[in-house]
Amino acid sequence: MIRMYGFWRSSAAFRVRIALNLKRLAFQEQMIDIDAGEQYSPAYRALNPQAALPTVIFEDGTALTQSLAILEYLDETHPEPALLPADASGRARVRSLALLWAADHHPLIVPRVRAYLAKALAQDEASRMAWVRHWLREGLTIGETRLAGDAHTGSYAHGNAPSIADLCLMSHAIAARVFKVDFSDLPTTTRIVETCLARDEFARALPMRQPGAPAQ
Repeated sequence: MIRMYGFWRSSAAFRVRIALNLKRLAFQEQMIDIDAGEQYSPAYRALNPQAALPTVIFEDGTALTQSLAILEYLDETHPEPALLPADASGRARVRSLALLWAADHHPLIVPRVRAYLAKALAQDEASRMAWVRHWLREGLTIGETRLAGDAHTGSYAHGNAPSIADLCLMSHAIAARVFKVDFSDLPTTTRIVETCLARDEFARALPMRQPGAPAQ
């Protein structure tokens, strides 16, 4: 069985969890408590020297880190349902959208960045929360402009089936909701998020539904 090292509130683990559900792949997730610093243990660093989440170990022993690399590997090794379009331009568009959220904005709000703001730059809690909300909102606003203005946007971010772009949008949008960022004025984004949430594969993967998540 596939093994994943994740954490209930890890946005990157959330993306991979959705993909595994969509592809109907059985997996076990071991929670690495990043609040307690478990990612820095020698045992976990031996798996992932970056001390980041997730790490996924496949049945054949292949161990991968970085969520986007894991998603593409899953799509190549378990091609149904496809998470990338068949055409080259479509694949490029999906990757571009995915990188907008997962590479340009998500890295700015992760715990190690917030810890640096607090410890090295002496930013108080209010300042750190303003920082996080700014980058969450900016990612969604830019995404809205791209999604709303492109005929390739359908029921989902690209066409009428979920793609890697939707997984990255969802991880960003759900984080925005956790941090109380209102994006109800972004109609295309809101519609796609609600379309995804109506699917069991997305709903089961939600951070607050994972072991260790606080009671709502």
